[in-house]
Amino acid sequence: MASLPLLPPPVKPALVGIARLAAQGESLREGHDVKYFTLPARSLLNRCTAPRMPFTWTINPYRGCEFACKYCYARYTHEFMEMRDGVDFERKIYVKQHAADMLRRELRRVRPEQGIAIGTATDPYQPAERRYEVTRAILEEMARHRGLEIGIVSKSTLLLRDVDILKRVGEHNRLFVNVTITTLDIHLARTLEPRAPRPDLRLDTVRKLNEAGVDAGVICAPVLPQITDKPADLENLVRATAQAGGKYIYANPLFLKPCSAAIFLPFLQKEFPSLVEKYRRRFESKAFLSPAYHKRISELMAKLRLKYGFQGRYERYSGNTHPDAPMQQDKQLSLF
Repeated sequence: MASLPLLPPPVKPALVGIARLAAQGESLREGHDVKYFTLPARSLLNRCTAPRMPFTWTINPYRGCEFACKYCYARYTHEFMEMRDGVDFERKIYVKQHAADMLRRELRRVRPEQGIAIGTATDPYQPAERRYEVTRAILEEMARHRGLEIGIVSKSTLLLRDVDILKRVGEHNRLFVNVTITTLDIHLARTLEPRAPRPDLRLDTVRKLNEAGVDAGVICAPVLPQITDKPADLENLVRATAQAGGKYIYANPLFLKPCSAAIFLPFLQKEFPSLVEKYRRRFESKAFLSPAYHKRISELMAKLRLKYGFQGRYERYSGNTHPDAPMQQDKQLSLF
């Protein structure tokens, strides 16, 4: 019997766009299971098309995030670079090159009423920033402009390094620094966010920023059903934010894409096994929780903001995400 001809080796499709740029990146150094690469980005300013977001433009100085938060929704962004393992997002960090130079040209596209959010997909003050200072270079460029509305989202105490430049940015622009805190429980925070600073240190960052004249508040995001959503726990966070001098606080429930669920559900199996199947059923066909759950979180936060004095000129900012609504009963919020 004649042998069959050998098949040629499969041809891998050519990488294009950001996947090709990522493949060409040069290794910078290695840390605790984390590798750093350059990313010769073509653009820094990205238009946000989601109608529910209170900003028009986004800036992410890095791709990937070392904080390794188990619930992180942004893991899908590494898929654009043909990286399908969700763990790559926290172990392969891409450092955007020539960011300030690109921003100088691109800011011409921004109109005064259009907000810019820094750090929507990766933390702009993650550990890589201590060495590479991409975020600081971006802020240095923004300090040369007037009339911008800028929001920064971070879990990092490294924000305090840049108090000087943040103050200069705020002199002629509207600047908000949003410090993300999901829980005041230090042990739980370490479990959910293994490499992020402790929540008490983040609250201290909020206090020090406001004392220095930099407007700062708290984002409680994501709210995790039956893990961080007890009304008493959320009230403790709102109270602590007020005591730290935070200008505002708002909350967003969990958003779980399939690539994030691949990391989060095994984590639940280890840490919260009784919740695994409930989460699996809830998120098997959609990434968002129900409108009713969003409404209950919104109503609870509206009541707590009123109770602890978060009113006035900063109320509009938190209201962009969660409009005030009548409060329902204070009870354990139901997901399932």
